[in-house]
Amino acid sequence: MTARVYVSMKTTVLDPQGQTIRRSLNSLGHAAITEVRQGKFFEINFADGTERSAAEAELDLISREILSNPVIEEYRVEIVD
Repeated sequence: MTARVYVSMKTTVLDPQGQTIRRSLNSLGHAAITEVRQGKFFEINFADGTERSAAEAELDLISREILSNPVIEEYRVEIVD
C-alpha cells in the first residue's frame, strides 16, 4: 500500500517562499500567476498485509506529530493503492 502526504502552510499563514517563487515567475513573463503556495510531499509505503484502517490511523499520527507543524501547516493524506 502506498500513501501520499501533502503538507502546506495554512492559508492564514504568510508563505514567503511562495511569494518569492511568484515574483520570479512574474519576472520570467508569467504575469497571469497571482499566487503560489509551496509545500512538502511525502510518499510512504506500507508492508504487504497492512490493513487500510491501521495505515490511515498511523498516517494521521505521523502527519500531525512528525511531518507537519500543526500551528502553521495543514496536511492531506491520500492512499493511492
